[in-house]
Amino acid sequence: MPTSHPSGWAHADGALKGPHWLQRPTDANEIVPRLWSSTTEKTAGVLSVGGVALADVVARQGSPAYVLDEADFRARARAFKQAFAAYDVFYAGKAFLSVTTVRWLAEEGLHLDVCSGGELSVAERAGFPMARVGFHGNNKTERELARALELGVGRIIVDSFHEIARLEQLTTELGRTARVMIRVTAGVEAHTHEYIATAHEDQKFGFSITSGDALEAVRRVRDAPGLELLGLHSHIGSQIFDSSGFEVAARRVLALHARVGEELGVDMPEMDLGGGFGIAYTTQDDPSDPAQLATEMTKIVEHECRALGVAAPRLSIEPGRAIVGPSMCTVYTVGTVKEVALDGGLTRTYVSVDGGMSDNIRTALYDADYSATLASRASEAVPVLARVVGKHCEAGDIVVKDEFLPGDVAPGDLVAVPGTGAYCRSMASNYNHALRPPVIAVRDGKISVVLRRETEDDLLATDVGA
Repeated sequence: MPTSHPSGWAHADGALKGPHWLQRPTDANEIVPRLWSSTTEKTAGVLSVGGVALADVVARQGSPAYVLDEADFRARARAFKQAFAAYDVFYAGKAFLSVTTVRWLAEEGLHLDVCSGGELSVAERAGFPMARVGFHGNNKTERELARALELGVGRIIVDSFHEIARLEQLTTELGRTARVMIRVTAGVEAHTHEYIATAHEDQKFGFSITSGDALEAVRRVRDAPGLELLGLHSHIGSQIFDSSGFEVAARRVLALHARVGEELGVDMPEMDLGGGFGIAYTTQDDPSDPAQLATEMTKIVEHECRALGVAAPRLSIEPGRAIVGPSMCTVYTVGTVKEVALDGGLTRTYVSVDGGMSDNIRTALYDADYSATLASRASEAVPVLARVVGKHCEAGDIVVKDEFLPGDVAPGDLVAVPGTGAYCRSMASNYNHALRPPVIAVRDGKISVVLRRETEDDLLATDVGA
């Protein structure tokens, strides 16, 4: 690894070789298949997904554009459904949501997590079975909860004592019953970014098991006439590779499950262990496949239930980004290429594209790593370490921090970034009044628009002075 430097590894001796996990390719035209969706191919330097060349997508739809591999999306959903056959598998709506993809999920037999009234409205518009919807969120409004009750949402995951009281009042007023799960924090430090680790004590989600708040929440839900207690919900974070965190969380949550039965006489039929399984953004990532995850998690639960002498509840998992994340890539057009001199006679190649932090905020927000490839032609040039950056008025507007691209990359070339299905379009913004890109589904050589590109009329529609 490069030696330490106060300005970061990029200024240390030999730093322009890249981070330790990034290897210089012998051929910059090749791709690493596990970083891309299953139908992605590169022939004579031209990248195609679902039988469609990305150059054709750009010719018809412009750039930047998110390209969604329908066959891959469905296959990943199906793989989780089959591997976790005894579980309910909840797709994370917050990762990416559209009417089209929700209909795909319905057809594949998955459940759906939403965490806002807007996400619930997408599920409703898609005709998704409301009995298979779970409603998350640490601060659901009275209006959102009322709508969930009216639509017959299958479960509401309560997150505070105020919400329990609010839900109790609404069920009385509306004459409805709320099927409820209680989100608990198991005090587990997941090995992930601080902002996406969600089961340690010092954060906003859930009731603490350690403090006794979780047990008190169970009491209050049990005593509320309009609330039906389904079970406990735990979620340790996102982009998780190590199952050891789930083992500790399952032990603590199942211990509470058993205690509720012994002390309160409450038989909770369900339990949600969360998930947030990781994906491969770069060659340093090594995610587990669904079958392996299912085997490990089932073994953990069965072992703990035997030790506690309790029957295993019906389990749910939430794969998080693991379904849609690898199923989408983003294609950009290069606008400028700049060689920037650094200390010690080194240089860095900056490749500026026509998108940036408005369509992928994760690099700036989480210091996330991504990969990239030249997508529109072959090149015989020697690979150089490049930084793919956006067009926004921010020094931190970086799409890919470090990647080897052909040394002759030039304006007009297309560059594609894999693994952008989760949290890129859903967190996209109009910063600098950028127009959010379209989502284009591809399958069997055909193109269909999932979300159209925004227009300037869309941008000005809420400006009352326009």
